[in-house]
Amino acid sequence: MNIKELRYYHDLVIQKNFSKVATHFGVAQPTITMAIQRLERELGAPLFIRSQSHHDLTVTASGLQFDQHVQTILRELEVAHQELSRAKQERIRFGLPPIIGNYFFPAYTPALLAAGLLQRLEVEDHGSRELTKMLAHGIIDMALLGSLAPLQQDSFSTQVITRAPIQIIVAPDHPLATRTTGVSFQDLKKEPFITLANEYVHAQAFHQVSRAAGVRPKVVFKTHDVHVLKTLVAKNSGISFLTTLALEPQDHLVALPLLDLGAPEFIISVATRANRLLSPYGQELWGYWRMNTIKPS
Repeated sequence: MNIKELRYYHDLVIQKNFSKVATHFGVAQPTITMAIQRLERELGAPLFIRSQSHHDLTVTASGLQFDQHVQTILRELEVAHQELSRAKQERIRFGLPPIIGNYFFPAYTPALLAAGLLQRLEVEDHGSRELTKMLAHGIIDMALLGSLAPLQQDSFSTQVITRAPIQIIVAPDHPLATRTTGVSFQDLKKEPFITLANEYVHAQAFHQVSRAAGVRPKVVFKTHDVHVLKTLVAKNSGISFLTTLALEPQDHLVALPLLDLGAPEFIISVATRANRLLSPYGQELWGYWRMNTIKPS
């Protein structure tokens, strides 16, 4: 079998019509028919059930199973083409989630600029969940990702860079502000929460601790903007749940440690595809992050 035959096959699974597939690829219909027959002989299993007219096709169970493998092969081939093409370029498509991009990454920009790497970056600004998908599909070369546990994905090479606690934040004049030794989530069951939107790692952490505490928190507002969240908390519109990495002195907020067992951490890792062929600049950037892991704050 060859790649062209696999493309014919997958399109036939979708179209279920030999003529449409032949037209799509600009070949004669017998070309598609013979390609499918070769695949069936090689695999030793029928892939389609054909009507007498060959106009109606039904994909067999074996055919559907085979198509799952075909899709993986074609997807990996497309990713390989993208990666090999970009390996020849001097640009690095780099993923940065909003919190990491705004509060963690800027401290490293002078060194990256001096090393001639900052100007090579084409930044993709999305949440960690979306960037993980983009990385898996070869759309970006590398990313800084936020997570609640060290990333464990066989198709990725990763390195934890830093960790920071996720804590309860309140205004300085909030009644809880004096409890600097910490609070349990049970203590907060009547508090109004302002939270980050669901695509943030913080939303996952929030659900995790609330489930563990058996509490259904009262969420009064969700936002995509960390600055808006902090402003509302500072004005005593509610309390929130945020990594200490995103807190700055000018925010005038009080961070309270969670006393619950297994209180979550915000983990920042650098990641690339395990079999990715990085450009020389990409290799230099990967080495930079590997050398700049820091201890938790």
